Amino acid sequence: MTPRALLRVLAADLDVILDRDPSIESRSEALLHPSIIAVWGHKISHWLHLRGHRRGARLVMVIARLLSGGIEIHPGAQIGRGFFVDHGAAVVIGETVVIGDDVTIFHQVTLGAVGWWHDNQRPEGSRRHPKLGDRVVVGANATLLGPITVGHDSVVGAQALVIRDVPADSRVLAPFSIPNLRSSRSVAKAARPRQSVVVAGQRHKGAAVFPSW
Repeated sequence: MTPRALLRVLAADLDVILDRDPSIESRSEALLHPSIIAVWGHKISHWLHLRGHRRGARLVMVIARLLSGGIEIHPGAQIGRGFFVDHGAAVVIGETVVIGDDVTIFHQVTLGAVGWWHDNQRPEGSRRHPKLGDRVVVGANATLLGPITVGHDSVVGAQALVIRDVPADSRVLAPFSIPNLRSSRSVAKAARPRQSVVVAGQRHKGAAVFPSW
């Protein structure tokens, strides 16, 4: 990659921060955003990882995690263009995660495996972690485990636990909290089972999906 092409890539990463974080007003301010530290750190660590420099790659990962406030991205993870982590504290992205283009995740998200006792039985080289399609949004404190696939344009709500594939254009919502009011009607509603919800056919169109949470 030529120096000019590299500068275009880095500028595009900064523009992602400007586009998705209203609190950031300039590229120079975006340089201090935890997401850019994590993304650029992963670019370096992934480059080292692909060339067999595993210890060096892991060292870069540890430094990026410290500087970003806790965004841990394994050097082996594959991440597309336009990736953004909002806030970023306590994010974990595993080794075989595959992330498409223009994906947004919030703080305390885990893209993990289901446990070494299961993964040790998988064929060598098989995927152990989730795959996210293009334009997926994952809300705060959501946990996605195992070699599942989340289809393009889907939204995973805050605190959702996802262990099965999600179709494209879907919303996966955690159980809602229901106010426990004193009227008998409200109590009756609060007593109903609260199940996780998967709504298919709800195309992700940026911020338009968020008021429905």
